[in-house]
Amino acid sequence: MPLGPLRPSPLVEQATEHLREQITGGSWPVGTKLPGETTLAASLGVGRSTVREALRALAGAGLVQARQGAGVFVIAAEPEEDWATRLRRAAVTDVYEVRISIEVEAARLAARRRTDEDLAALTAALAGRRAAADGGDAAFVDADIALHTAVVAAAHNPVLSALFTEFVPTLRKGLIDMLELLGLRSGDPNHGDESHAALVDAVARGDADAAAHTLREELEQTLTRLTSL
Repeated sequence: MPLGPLRPSPLVEQATEHLREQITGGSWPVGTKLPGETTLAASLGVGRSTVREALRALAGAGLVQARQGAGVFVIAAEPEEDWATRLRRAAVTDVYEVRISIEVEAARLAARRRTDEDLAALTAALAGRRAAADGGDAAFVDADIALHTAVVAAAHNPVLSALFTEFVPTLRKGLIDMLELLGLRSGDPNHGDESHAALVDAVARGDADAAAHTLREELEQTLTRLTSL
């Protein structure tokens, strides 16, 4: 596969992609030492600094590794998937199992750390979930996730919040599919209102055990339904 000259912009991205194709296409198998920066720069029609940045990107993807005094070597034929990509590929049930661990602890912390602003946000989110009962499944799921997001936020742990945010796209799709396939809202448009109200109440009362128990029970019931799909 010939390298060929590149268009003017964006050079680093194009250089990275061309070099990646050599690796993933088998032209440079694992263990191969890449040509030097000067050779690559001449082949691609770019400067050495552009090649250097492209090699850094490939190293970040787990494809190549620089060995001091020896050069740059291919160490993998396929790039490593980042966290977000892995989540998109994961089964929603797998993600949900991890979600339970994260959210149950978040609920426990929220009951201990919630502020007046957090309580106002939780009350508003619960009202929003109830209002969304008159809408479609997607709107209802969005309102449900907003309530859970408010619980996680009340824990005041940025790592928990960041993890939950990463899960949201996969969770959203899985929950919408579940509602549509099982018709859970056909007889009860505000499905799960009682448990969510109990969760908000437990957090408001500062009862960490009750908040954790209520949320675990609700999430495990949902996981059981997802597993049945």
